[in-house]
Amino acid sequence: MRILLIHSDYLKYKTKSKTRIAEKIEDEQKKGEFKDSLVVFTAVEKEDEKEPETVVENAVLEVEDILNKVKAENVVIYPYAHLSSSLSSPDAAKTILQGMEVALEGKGIKVQRVPFGWYKSFEVSCKGHPLSELSRTITAEKVQKEDDEKAEGEKSQFYIFQNGELIDPDEFQYENGDFEKLVGYELGKLESSGEEPPHVRLMREKSLADYEPSADVGHLRWYPKGRLVRDLLADYVYNLVTERGAMPVETPIMYDLADDAIRVHAEKFGERQYRMGTKNKELMLRYACCFGAFRILSDSFLTWKNLPVGMYELSTYSFRLEKKGEVVGLKRLRGFTMPDLHTVCRDVKHSMEEFEGQIDMCKQTGFDLGVNYEVIMRATRDFFEENKEWVYRASEKIGKPVLMEILPERKHYWIAKMDFAAMDYLGRPIENPTIQIDVESGERFGITYIDENEEEVNPIILHCSPTGSVERVICSLLEKTAIEMDEKPPMLPVWLTPTQVRVIPIAERHTEFALNLAEEIKAHNIRVDLDDRHETVGKKIRNAGKEWAAYVIVIGDKELDGGKITVNIRETNEKLETTVEELVQRIHDETKGMPFRKLPLPMKLAKRVNF
Repeated sequence: MRILLIHSDYLKYKTKSKTRIAEKIEDEQKKGEFKDSLVVFTAVEKEDEKEPETVVENAVLEVEDILNKVKAENVVIYPYAHLSSSLSSPDAAKTILQGMEVALEGKGIKVQRVPFGWYKSFEVSCKGHPLSELSRTITAEKVQKEDDEKAEGEKSQFYIFQNGELIDPDEFQYENGDFEKLVGYELGKLESSGEEPPHVRLMREKSLADYEPSADVGHLRWYPKGRLVRDLLADYVYNLVTERGAMPVETPIMYDLADDAIRVHAEKFGERQYRMGTKNKELMLRYACCFGAFRILSDSFLTWKNLPVGMYELSTYSFRLEKKGEVVGLKRLRGFTMPDLHTVCRDVKHSMEEFEGQIDMCKQTGFDLGVNYEVIMRATRDFFEENKEWVYRASEKIGKPVLMEILPERKHYWIAKMDFAAMDYLGRPIENPTIQIDVESGERFGITYIDENEEEVNPIILHCSPTGSVERVICSLLEKTAIEMDEKPPMLPVWLTPTQVRVIPIAERHTEFALNLAEEIKAHNIRVDLDDRHETVGKKIRNAGKEWAAYVIVIGDKELDGGKITVNIRETNEKLETTVEELVQRIHDETKGMPFRKLPLPMKLAKRVNF
């Protein structure tokens, strides 16, 4: 089921004619007006027919939750088939919609249901506050009010680590708002407001990506600009890890669950597995590159002289069956791109040494992307007690306060882990880089190396994603622009900006000169385009701003006659009189060491497709 929830000043509707599947109604139901209402536009889907009672229960819980937040006087259930392309049968839809109405009434909520199967005109006035427009996907999955792991057994202990001391989070003097919010979310003191994060609007507005309605929820279509940014980020991580000795590989995206090692490892991800079957096999789509890397390593001959061995893969794609209601934009997806580095180490001590180097690598990605990371260091109690000095030393490398979680026992394959998170516009964490010390997989997958004594030993394996998923990197960048919008013009780092330079001729007589200028800049490996459309100069300049072009050059009579050009610099809102050579050098200085790809669109804007 898909629902669109609108907190409205009013909703008016009037039936026009009925379809062959229309339900019978009284005359007073043929029109209606409801004030201060939470309008629930609802499309019942084919898969809802399997467990309609659970779908009704979950939908009611979601509506009740939003109603409590917006404080509307009543709820209006409005059948709206346009939210989905996979609709249920009419009878199933009517049953579920009626079930929602009855269940809400049973909770003492004032509810109205608009007739099903009628052509209707309607008018709705949205209140316009942050929670007034929300979309949700409802499934038959049982809603867990509390994660099973956290609900059972001894709880983790949390501290703030600063200057060699562990401090109670309630007693810590917070000076960094992002860090305080991270701690609040991790400790369960802050909850999501349910608002849609601004990057969802931005990814569409900037023609980067959008939801693919013909695929499963949580899968995106990428437009040329978005594909460019993804590819540049992939190139960036490739360069980052290969410079440090990692070997790139490529492995399959699906694995046979009859393989005991893969099945046991997969079970740690529970219901988040994407499974598929053939006549003879039960297969699983990978959620990371672990399976393929481990199988290559288990078939390789390794000695202590080889170690550490780094194996890197960019998974396009990885798959996790996230709950539909939690899938949103670039932040949480079912299909995503994950840079995945596995490092084979001799033992735990060796893995700790490599871990410290990978902290530096993860910190570097934050610097190169211009994104602030807040950090959580996690360790089991046994590991922490045995390696306290190292845990402190690793945390001190961050250079600012770190949230520390001490787990009572090992529940996963790792004994120590460091998570880096950016914060979104709504103050919620976006999980980015991670490093983990894996003490299980070497033995489970039969990975061995020959040590100095010529004995076979199972290694310890480091898992590291230096940036986190590429989609979340883009999410972090877009959310950062939303946060900083009041302070400076929003933009991506110049090396990631699709249009690094835009050239705008004032009149038709300036076009040839402008085109020659653009070609000259392009020859220096700079992404440049030309706005040759029949628009006013003012509109062209505004469009360049909307597309976050880093540099804008306007060509008029002065530029035709002189040797210099005037450049509008987006980052500083300044105008600079310079030469082409100086501009090229400036951009090369700003993008030094970063990957480059050519513009994936026609240079002339008049030839472009509007997505």
